[in-house]
Amino acid sequence: MAEGYCVKCKAKKEIANGVEETMKNGRKAIKGRCPTCGTVMFKILGGKAAPAPVPPATG
Repeated sequence: MAEGYCVKCKAKKEIANGVEETMKNGRKAIKGRCPTCGTVMFKILGGKAAPAPVPPATG
């Protein structure tokens, strides 16, 4: 899974129970919990989510 920074532990840790989400602006992110203290961890991933392809206009 992804590695993120826990602000409570002040260390980089593996994100437990991580779920990939798409934010409002279309970017991907992983949200999960710190395996040590249980604090919510959030990591923004690179790139945007792929938009639905538009069929070419014929006409």
